[in-house]
Amino acid sequence: MDGNAAFWKGRWSQLFIGMLCMALVANLQYAWTLFVAPMQARHHWEPASIQLAFSIFILTETWLVPVEGWLVDRFGPRPVVALGAVCAGLAWVIYSFATTLPELYAASVIAGVGAGCVYGTCVGNALKWFPDRRGLAAGLTAAGFGAGAAVTVIPIANMITRSGYEHTFFFFGILQGASIFVLAMLLAKPTGRGAVAPKRKFAVTKVDYTPGQMARTPVFWAIYISFVAVAAGGLMATAQIGPIAKDLGLARLPMTLFGLTLPLLTMTLSIDNICNGFTRPLCGFVSDKIGRENTMFIVFIGEGLALLGLMQYGTNPYAFMTFAALIFLCWGEIFSIFPAICADTFGSKFAAGNAGLLYTAKGTASLLVPLASILASAGGWNAVFLVSAAITITAGVAAKFLLAPMRSRWIEAQGEGESFVAAPRSSSSLTH
Repeated sequence: MDGNAAFWKGRWSQLFIGMLCMALVANLQYAWTLFVAPMQARHHWEPASIQLAFSIFILTETWLVPVEGWLVDRFGPRPVVALGAVCAGLAWVIYSFATTLPELYAASVIAGVGAGCVYGTCVGNALKWFPDRRGLAAGLTAAGFGAGAAVTVIPIANMITRSGYEHTFFFFGILQGASIFVLAMLLAKPTGRGAVAPKRKFAVTKVDYTPGQMARTPVFWAIYISFVAVAAGGLMATAQIGPIAKDLGLARLPMTLFGLTLPLLTMTLSIDNICNGFTRPLCGFVSDKIGRENTMFIVFIGEGLALLGLMQYGTNPYAFMTFAALIFLCWGEIFSIFPAICADTFGSKFAAGNAGLLYTAKGTASLLVPLASILASAGGWNAVFLVSAAITITAGVAAKFLLAPMRSRWIEAQGEGESFVAAPRSSSSLTH
């Protein structure tokens, strides 16, 4: 019995459990686009009105994560993830019965709470268990959220076609909520033996900052703005890839890959989610080796170029699938790099709360999703691609030449006692 208990409380086991929880909650975001057209056909709601529910979900998911992270730092991961499981399942059940937009929006709030509880807890817990490999640990955990939907996109799409979107919401809501709840019971806080001291060749803080202290530092807001800029382009692609494919007349075009024939949109979403998940541990691992800002410089510019490629060549079905995959490949890494750079800069003790506060940048970026629909109606999708690409490329250049020296100077000054007064660092700061 003791051996089993020790096994499940090992840091690699905890990381794997967190990845499973993330994979099970991912459909709240990444399968959403599959439900938009069926809901519009059933209720004759405007696309912008339906996508408002997506924005409400993202805003609730992200802007409540600091509160959820605060709870995790004090009470541990188990009760917070259990609450998230209940909310995630309940939200999809409500979606299945919703016949009015207010009901749809209310369910989105509940879904956001559920996803935030799971996401913020699992990422924060990984940062605490792996202070020596923050990029890799955050990347693997976030990979569950990015790639988890890839396994269920096809079954969800088939069930919508076969049984209707209402039944699909209900079935997967119950299945996912119950599974996350069971896994929550296995989560645990780090122990002294589980945490390993970090060894870095680049700037890492020696003190622990609370979320309130962190929010009063200029370097935090520089990181935050960078997060918003890059997240905006990826969220636009996540929410709008379906309408874009439909407007280009490609959505139902049969595509064959490795002997499997599927509609282009379904095939594209599956590939995109795989890329979205794969890039998180990959770029997290790379950032552990070459530094956070150097990695950001490479992949942010890559995302901008992929957006321009989709704009220029997206009418070709193969080019559409390729550049859509590249967008996700160059976007998903923000969910490993930014939590890691946050912990590097502000410490491990309050990692869940700090990463949660930074994660609200995703909610801020989600405000641009409805604006993308408006911009598209006025100037076409090209206008959306140009603006998104310009912002993303600028963020990549700024990460290398503005954020990197700013953060290094700030950490050096902090070590000399010239920076903001940080929270006292206890000898057990890596074990809470």
